[in-house]
Amino acid sequence: MIPLWLPLTLLSALALATSDALTKKALAGHNEYLVTWLKLLPALPLFLLPLPFLSIPTLTAEFYLCVLFSLPLEALAIFLYTKALKFSPLNLTLPLLSLTPLLLLVVPFLLLGERISGWGGLGILLIATGSYLLNAKRGQGGVLAPLRALMSERGSLCMMGVAVIYAVTSTLGKRAIAASSPLFFAACYLPLLVLLITPVALYKGRWELRLMVQNGTVRASALPALCYAIQILAHLYAINLTNVAYMIAVKRTSLLFGVLYGRYLFQEKGGLLATLIMLSGVILILAGG
Repeated sequence: MIPLWLPLTLLSALALATSDALTKKALAGHNEYLVTWLKLLPALPLFLLPLPFLSIPTLTAEFYLCVLFSLPLEALAIFLYTKALKFSPLNLTLPLLSLTPLLLLVVPFLLLGERISGWGGLGILLIATGSYLLNAKRGQGGVLAPLRALMSERGSLCMMGVAVIYAVTSTLGKRAIAASSPLFFAACYLPLLVLLITPVALYKGRWELRLMVQNGTVRASALPALCYAIQILAHLYAINLTNVAYMIAVKRTSLLFGVLYGRYLFQEKGGLLATLIMLSGVILILAGG
């Protein structure tokens, strides 16, 4: 029987890939800070409306500390992610996200005491390798191009920072969910995150603020926002059902979905070997994790 966390994680990955593709399109000619803000803002009702009907769990200091440390890191990662999408080609930025599953071989053990099986660890390594190769080979400069781009590409440096931050926030997020509940955590965390990034977005996008309705910024951000909200909900439920490292590794199939978008929407080619490597990793995690 397929464990519930797997389809939830794949749903989160698909929604994330869709949101990324739509965000990349929305960024053309628009302020990245406003697009980031507008991607989160419409999701607020989805998370706030259930709040009066949720039973409030007994919250400990662990919950508050995890949220307190995660929020500024999450805000920074969101802005860096959007900057990476705007300033550099996808083939030089997305492969660097493969660093997150590798870091999660260590971080959850240190913060949660989670242990990874031998087969599960091998599966994570295969997914990380496949997710790197999947996008690295699509551009010019060969397999090492994303690593070389760290010396010259602003977006690549931004995405490297995102990969490191996500290894920490994913683990802290699971601790906070375990100390509360997925829906309660989402209903608290996302509004606080929006509150934190709002003044930064409004200041950085102040010259475009009055024009964002007329120039299409709001309209272009609507669909990315919906997809982003779906991926958050699926992520929060999935990560509570399995090891952080397994869930985040499988979520990196969002890169595979991104390639499929390129293949069927834009007639891009390539990625078969990397796809098989990633799928082998998922199978190993299911079999041995």
